[in-house]
Amino acid sequence: MNTVRWWCAVVVAGLVLAPVARAQQPPKPGPEHDMLKKMEGTWDATMKMGGMESKGTMVYKMDLGGLWLTSAFEGEVLGTKFFGKGLDTYDAGKKKYIGIWADSMSTSPMVSEGTYDAEKKALTMTGEGPGPDGKPAKHTMVTVQKDDDTMVMDMFMGDSKESMFTITFKRKK
Repeated sequence: MNTVRWWCAVVVAGLVLAPVARAQQPPKPGPEHDMLKKMEGTWDATMKMGGMESKGTMVYKMDLGGLWLTSAFEGEVLGTKFFGKGLDTYDAGKKKYIGIWADSMSTSPMVSEGTYDAEKKALTMTGEGPGPDGKPAKHTMVTVQKDDDTMVMDMFMGDSKESMFTITFKRKK
């Protein structure tokens, strides 16, 4: 008798929840994702920090149904091999861009959110992640699309108005 009740409960739950499941459509890429898609490709990166210059390569690709921009960086930072991976998207519910970054210099991700200014062609992301000392720190990244083949990203830590470092990206042809 308990088995019959259990199966009846499962059937009723299925009938009640089926319309809800059908009503929720998976998200589709929108115009904000088109902005991220413009970054797809392989880019030469030149990082300037503290009077020093480092080189690397960034590869961007739209993935996961066109909802997420994945990134993979490989290069050197201050003479040390450096690797990083990122995920960026637009969250329509928050009306914000969302970014997650992890790299070979930390075991904690950097999580940020922000907005895009179409007039300035600038994506400004703020959040918290590991600082130079490994402790959580506020950060702001401003990426400006100079043209179709050039981007410049400045990283600010804390409330500083001085960029901690600048990366210039040039699209490989």
